[in-house]
Amino acid sequence: MISLTYSMSRFCILLILVSVIFDSTFSITFYLPVNLRKCLREEIHKDVLVTGEYEVSDQPNAKTNLKITDSSGHTLYSKEDASKGKFAFTTEDYDMFEVCFESKSPLGTGRVPDQLVNLDMKHGVEAKNYEEIAKVEKLKPLEVELRRLEDLSESIVNDFAYMKKREEEMRDTNESTNTRVLYFSIFSMCCLIGLATWQVFYLRRFFKAKKLIE
Repeated sequence: MISLTYSMSRFCILLILVSVIFDSTFSITFYLPVNLRKCLREEIHKDVLVTGEYEVSDQPNAKTNLKITDSSGHTLYSKEDASKGKFAFTTEDYDMFEVCFESKSPLGTGRVPDQLVNLDMKHGVEAKNYEEIAKVEKLKPLEVELRRLEDLSESIVNDFAYMKKREEEMRDTNESTNTRVLYFSIFSMCCLIGLATWQVFYLRRFFKAKKLIE
């Protein structure tokens, strides 16, 4: 029984460590100058829940707009005069997402102090509210932890499946490139051999015409 408990503890610790690697929290604080735009980018897998919370320091003479888009330009979240709030969306495909803060002021640059922006983003298992899930489904604490470990295990499996797929795509690309290089090398050698043969016959005819050789 003690051995089983120890094994379960090691397993839980391993999952927690892996969760830190695969589902880390993205948190950043930076200063946003007036009439400038700053964007942050992050790659996120398919069918992943993304949540975020932001807060922009108050500045009466400036307003800040927030916009989140994917690589195709589709708007996932947009907020004008954003000061404090939350957002959430679920990714439809593996993509690069861009979070942009833009400060605007009619007073111009240099007359308005920079605004302080705090951004906290979570995705995957870290983004799910298991306390709310426990209330809705009436789960016990152990069941909640098992649900979290199940979601974490599924996330890890999906990540490894994606990495395997990428490895297969890269291997196929590498093999295809090697094949093309081989065919191009053979074609180049044939062209060089043909050109050398033509030069030999051409020079032979030239020297015969000049009666330098018989």
